[in-house]
Amino acid sequence: MKLKGIKIGLILIILSIASGCMFPQEELAKNKIPNEAQLDMVQEAVMQYQEETDGLLPIKTKPSDAPIYEKYLIDFTMLKERQLITETPGTAYENGGVYQYSIVTPDEDPRVKLIDLRITEAVRSVHVKLDTYRSKNLYPPFGDEIEKGLYKVNYEKLGMKAPPEIISPFTQNALPIVMNTDGELYVDYRIDLQQALDEYDHSFKEGDDIRSILVDNHPFVPAYSLAYTIEDDEVVFLETSIND
Repeated sequence: MKLKGIKIGLILIILSIASGCMFPQEELAKNKIPNEAQLDMVQEAVMQYQEETDGLLPIKTKPSDAPIYEKYLIDFTMLKERQLITETPGTAYENGGVYQYSIVTPDEDPRVKLIDLRITEAVRSVHVKLDTYRSKNLYPPFGDEIEKGLYKVNYEKLGMKAPPEIISPFTQNALPIVMNTDGELYVDYRIDLQQALDEYDHSFKEGDDIRSILVDNHPFVPAYSLAYTIEDDEVVFLETSIND
């Protein structure tokens, strides 16, 4: 009888541990999936905040030269203080998720979009190795030249067996990293943009920055991107953005 009780106790402990391990994984999985309801909730809160503050937005302070799609990050504390939201979305980085919530077109029609932080982490992993390399070498580890002032990354020189896996939040395509003459890293979204141009109506002309076609048709922004335009119906880098 005693032995039976011990066995039951052990089973209960094992089940308790198993369920305890599973719950965080389930929650983590949920936090990796873009949630339309959460986006809508934050969008509504942002608009209400703007109305209550005579046009101000609940954003964190960033340098004026910050990249446009990473410049207006939402400060959830400001929304909570006005009781416009009760808690930070589960998909948000601040609550264990893999997204940062960002605002685009803040001066015209503020729209809430997502930055996929798995891209941030992939770029950061290369940056770490690049910084180590630059501390010992005069020039960045240039690979083949893509066009004037823009290069592939020579990962062998960085001691990496293969490029990091960057999965596009727009198309699930594998995206490469490119580098300018100063050693600054960017994600190359040309394949995504070409698909979007083929799929969605647009009126872009040569010289226009066409990244908005991704933003307008998806919940994400193209983080760590250069500007792109079209030339002879093909997506090319906007030259003025390469060495800005």
